Amino acid sequence: MKTEHEKLLAGQDYDYRDPELQQLITRGKQLLTVINGGQGAARQAAIQDFFGRTGQRLTINGHFSAVYGVHIQVGDDVFINGNCTFQDSNQIILGDRVIIAPDVKLYCGSHALDAMHRFGVRPGGSRYLITTTAPILIGNDVWIGGNVTIIGGVHIGNNVVVGAGAVVTKDVPDNMVVAGVPARIIETLPPLPQS
Repeated sequence: MKTEHEKLLAGQDYDYRDPELQQLITRGKQLLTVINGGQGAARQAAIQDFFGRTGQRLTINGHFSAVYGVHIQVGDDVFINGNCTFQDSNQIILGDRVIIAPDVKLYCGSHALDAMHRFGVRPGGSRYLITTTAPILIGNDVWIGGNVTIIGGVHIGNNVVVGAGAVVTKDVPDNMVVAGVPARIIETLPPLPQS
């Protein structure tokens, strides 16, 4: 039988009140307090402890919000600007050389459209919010513009620009500029040279 954490990562219904998940949330909040208010070596240590994986030269410029932290993997030379929220109830993976502008929101969690299926009942009659999740994958050399929202299950390819204010609900292939609500392709970029 799967734990609630295993269900979360598998995209199945899970109960966020599970003690293991609550412990991870508490740990994440404590580390975020240091990341958002600390300086120097203490802040760098908290960043390393918070994320599931960090590459080299990660910059977090300003306030940052997430839930668990351990579900977030970050490549090399990633820049995350202020007031960004990563709702990491599943994996969020950023490639190398990703720029995240201010006010970007990455949301892995979702709930049923049917109101009758948004809450479950546990033995004993207690009700709980039913949540499902899907990962967000962002490739290399991607620029996510300000105030963009990316929904769980989306894969953004390499060499992509997401215009400010876009809501990304579907996968974006390599070498594209997308914008709008919902985001759509507005331009094709030349492929990057192979290194």
